[in-house]
Amino acid sequence: QVKFMESGGGSVQSGGSLRLSCVGSGFTYTNYDDYCLGWYRQSPGKEREGLARIETDGTTEYTDSVKGRFTISRDNVRNTHYLELNDLRPEDTAMYFCAANHGACAYYSFDYWGEWGQGTQVTVSA
Repeated sequence: QVKFMESGGGSVQSGGSLRLSCVGSGFTYTNYDDYCLGWYRQSPGKEREGLARIETDGTTEYTDSVKGRFTISRDNVRNTHYLELNDLRPEDTAMYFCAANHGACAYYSFDYWGEWGQGTQVTVSA
């Protein structure tokens, strides 16, 4: 069974940075390299917001609110993908989830995810 687990959340002041990591496991019948990987966040009272995704070939895509501040990357050797969060703002406070779909990102809408982790909390104070 494929699983993903996040780490790296925490509390920072406005303008600070964090790096989230997501390790995948359980790739018995599939290959990690063949997954579209991404991140989304959710905070109480708000809808889930897709943040970024990275194609099997490394092509990246971001939602407008995080362009230029967040960077997604992947390391297929370590079965890990990352989200670098810079210039954090109080409105970035949320539970952050790593996510994945088997196959190319182009096959899925930006907000659709078939697999996801349990989340890691990011809190940004003013």
